[in-house]
Amino acid sequence: MGFGDLKTPAGLQHLNDFLADKSYIEGLPGKKKALSKYGPADVEDTTGSGGATDSKDDDDIDLFGSDDEEESEEAKKLREERLAQYESKKSKKPAIVAKSSLLLDVKPWDDETDMAKLEECVRSIQADGLVWGSSKLVPVGYGIKKLQIQCVVEDDKVGTDMLEEQITAFEDYVQSMDVAAFNKI
Repeated sequence: MGFGDLKTPAGLQHLNDFLADKSYIEGLPGKKKALSKYGPADVEDTTGSGGATDSKDDDDIDLFGSDDEEESEEAKKLREERLAQYESKKSKKPAIVAKSSLLLDVKPWDDETDMAKLEECVRSIQADGLVWGSSKLVPVGYGIKKLQIQCVVEDDKVGTDMLEEQITAFEDYVQSMDVAAFNKI
């Protein structure tokens, strides 16, 4: 019988008869062993039922946990205990401080501006959560150099607007200030 014969009703009947007859399985080598030989001993062997589950068994399984059933007292106590443990552990952790690294470009009025005095004025700005880093002079053009200075700020305590206001307050030295780079740490 070929594959083409399965398209006919007689071919399908022959296939169904073959699948219904389980005698071909008995001819396979090997011996049937108890389920406890392969897995835990305390598991009940239900393979004798042909491997098919009853629709009654399917109804017993609640995959989504319906809200109709009430929680037992022990389960409530256990859940409350675990929530309390989680909250106490969470409160012991230090809060993460959000920090940012800023690279500021401070531009002077002209080429005659005292850049050492400009840097001194910028570094004189002190605030809780502000740490000044390295600086360098970068040529802009026509002999004018700008001050490029790095700082680390705590985001909750120091803002870029506050820094810009305080830096541009040195009107004798500073023409403008720009944030060249802003990186979260």
